[in-house]
Amino acid sequence: MTMSFPLFASEGGFGLNLNLFETNLINLVIVIGVLYWFLKGFLGGILERRRQAILKDLEDSEGRLRQATNDLARAQEDLAAAQQKAEKIRVDGKARAEAIRKDGEMRTINAMAAVKQDALADLNAEGARLTEQLRREAALAAIDKAMTELPGRLDAAGQSRLIDASISNLEDA
Repeated sequence: MTMSFPLFASEGGFGLNLNLFETNLINLVIVIGVLYWFLKGFLGGILERRRQAILKDLEDSEGRLRQATNDLARAQEDLAAAQQKAEKIRVDGKARAEAIRKDGEMRTINAMAAVKQDALADLNAEGARLTEQLRREAALAAIDKAMTELPGRLDAAGQSRLIDASISNLEDA
């Protein structure tokens, strides 16, 4: 039972014989063996190089993963340290601001007390100056009044007694 297809050569030409019993199994085994032997070295080398490249890429990736994990841990430690430092700076800043505020309040209170003391001293000095001026004016007014009234009240004997009393007062002083 032979089947003939138009694609297959007929009688004496080159063609593909699909009849298993009519083909030469030995030729097929030889061709397959030669292909296996030839392709084994060629494809095997390609596959081995590809396998080595994949293994190298995997090792590199694992190394980068380890490095990235280490870098991440270090960055997290640095972040925690930076947060602690920022919190310390914030607390120190609050304490410093409070100290500056209290110092400013104390300076203001002291300055106000000094201004009040200066005002009181100025007021006391002005009061003393006015008192002294009033005394002088009162004394001058009394002297003027006495000078205007004295000549009409004192006679020669009274003037003599007044002068003697004044001289004795001056001698005692």
